Amino acid sequence: MSIIPVFYIQIVITAQLACSPMHGYTEMREASIWIQTISESDVELIYWPKENEKARKNISIKTTENTAFTGTFVCTALEPGTTYEYQVKVNELVESKGKTFYTQPLWQYRTDPPEFRIALGSCSFINDPQYDRPGDPYGMKYEIFENIYKEKPSAMLWLGDNVYFREVDLNSRYGMMYRYSELRKLPQLQNLLSACPHYAIWDDHDFGPNDSNGSFIHKDWSLDVFKMFWSNNSYGIPGLAGGITTQFTLGDMDFFFLDNRYFRTDPKTAGIEPTVLGKEQILWLVESLKYSKAPFKFVAIGGQVLNTDAKFENYAVYPQERDSLLKLIDSNQINGVVFLTGDRHCTELSADTLPGGTVVYDLTVSPLTSKAYDNTTENNTNRIEGTIVATQNFATIDISGKRKERKLTIRVLDSQGKEQWIRTIAE
Repeated sequence: MSIIPVFYIQIVITAQLACSPMHGYTEMREASIWIQTISESDVELIYWPKENEKARKNISIKTTENTAFTGTFVCTALEPGTTYEYQVKVNELVESKGKTFYTQPLWQYRTDPPEFRIALGSCSFINDPQYDRPGDPYGMKYEIFENIYKEKPSAMLWLGDNVYFREVDLNSRYGMMYRYSELRKLPQLQNLLSACPHYAIWDDHDFGPNDSNGSFIHKDWSLDVFKMFWSNNSYGIPGLAGGITTQFTLGDMDFFFLDNRYFRTDPKTAGIEPTVLGKEQILWLVESLKYSKAPFKFVAIGGQVLNTDAKFENYAVYPQERDSLLKLIDSNQINGVVFLTGDRHCTELSADTLPGGTVVYDLTVSPLTSKAYDNTTENNTNRIEGTIVATQNFATIDISGKRKERKLTIRVLDSQGKEQWIRTIAE
């Protein structure tokens, strides 16, 4: 089923590694492995094709306090569709071994596209009592990460609010690094980190203060720390300064990861054009979607796009930009667009048939471990009946079928891994 076969090994965090190595982006000829040590260290990654241990290659980096003792190895000159084994040495001692990663297969013009599964979710709050607000804990049910791991995804998509900066974190780069480190050392997360590639966007809580926008004075720190702890294939649109926008392909599906914070303005500020994405990012997105030949085009963005209730931070609060984006998708007859969204602490699936006949979807998956809310009473006229889930949850999307007959099977599961609903969308 999986585009990237996953080998499940119990992770043991050793003395010099702060957490399990994390798999970052994975292509046919290149893959990345992220690590974090507990102190300044010389770290070596040794990797080789599983069937040819003699063909060993090694990369060395040094971790420093300035980057929270993190580092990313980029493994190059790889062969497509190949299993690689690797081990990590810290200060010449083997700290992690017996792990594997798998490059994407070269299927084009050879076979039908591969079948695979992605997992996704948003809003991950890890309790830290000494810095949390008084009252009931906001984070809960961390076992959800173990149950995502059990679903054997080919990739994990983090849809924003992946950490929650506290008041104590926001005005120092150290505070931001500390908050990410608290998530990464969570015991329940360790197996998932090394199980598959991880890709991420951000929303307000891992960008800045609650409901923050591009005016946040320390957004350069936010961007810097985001790059430290995630290993996307790129950050930002060439020619446009700042942001985390990127695009990548898994199998025959294209993924477009948008930045809904760096260029955002306050819709209530007079004299400033209200925007979530900004003209340059929208232009890039629409042209990229038009160019894409993928049967489904997944667009990840922190806040809901198709919810028609103009409240909180739904895109409906910015009606002019939202309508402009949807009109461009419709007028260009861009089919197969599926928005992947988070933020709302409640899961639902929305769909809209645009005036020109183009159908778009919005799969909101939230929260992972944060407090959940029931949004049933919201006036979202695009909601598909029976898809509200008002507890901690995650989703999987299985992509299957022969070329030109592809389909998506969406499953939503609670923190215990119990299925809440399932829907299928055909190409």
